[in-house]
Amino acid sequence: MKARALFLFTVALLSLPALAAEPLVGTASVVDGDTIEIHGQRIRLHGIDAPESRQECTRSDGATWRCGQQAALALADRIGRSIVRCDPRDRDRYGRIIAICFKGTEDLNRWMVASGWAVAYRKYSLDYVAIEERAHAARIGIWSGTFDMPWDWRARGTRH
Repeated sequence: MKARALFLFTVALLSLPALAAEPLVGTASVVDGDTIEIHGQRIRLHGIDAPESRQECTRSDGATWRCGQQAALALADRIGRSIVRCDPRDRDRYGRIIAICFKGTEDLNRWMVASGWAVAYRKYSLDYVAIEERAHAARIGIWSGTFDMPWDWRARGTRH
């Protein structure tokens, strides 16, 4: 009996990667600039890191602004009520699905970086580095002034 249970458990485990690779499709709710939710599943956008919701940036004139909040709003505006498809890549230590997400054929991860609302998360991927460099050179979004990289801001314990 134990051998049969172990066999069934092993078969179930081996089938999990196939299930995890299935795209998640539906109406997305934006949690922050690099996290959305579809059908109750939290999805972290692969290869990017956006400022945290409470994070502030500094404009060239010295004024501060809620760049993390603006990043989340920009993503929400871009998605609107459209159907989003997310292609899973992995899971993070918090159990969130790591995925590349699309509105139609548009890579939303790429759009966030290209629009200056997120940076390439080089620790995990080099997919969006060239796009980040163009946004930086154009001084758009968070690149219009100064900011702490999101991972540095979190490391200081100023996390929400």
